[in-house]
Amino acid sequence: MAIEVNGMSVETDENGYLVNLDDWTEEVAVKIAEDEGIAMEAGHWDLVKFLRNYYKEYQIAPAVKVLTKAVASEKGMDKKEASEFLYALFPKGPALQACKIAGLPKPTGCV
Repeated sequence: MAIEVNGMSVETDENGYLVNLDDWTEEVAVKIAEDEGIAMEAGHWDLVKFLRNYYKEYQIAPAVKVLTKAVASEKGMDKKEASEFLYALFPKGPALQACKIAGLPKPTGCV
C-alpha cells in the first residue's frame, strides 16, 4: 500500500504504518492524520514530537501507560484526566493512532 504526499508515493503496510521510518515528514503526518479523520492541532503535534523523541531514545514506541504518565506529569493532570485527554486527541487509541501519525512502527504488547 502507499499514500500520496506532494506528488510522491510513500509506502505503508496493510495497517497504514510507514514501511520506511525515514519517509516521515510533517506533510506525511498530516496525510496519515487526514486518513484517520484527525485535523492536526498543537496538542497532536506535541504528542507526535514526544513519541518521535521517545522512539529515538529507546528504539521502541511507548505503551499507553507511559504516554499517560508523561502527559499527566507535563500537564499537571491525574492519570484519568491524562487518559481522557489522549483519547480525545486520538480516539482510536493514543498509542496505535498517534504512533502511526508519528511515523513509528505499530506498538507491540500492552497498548
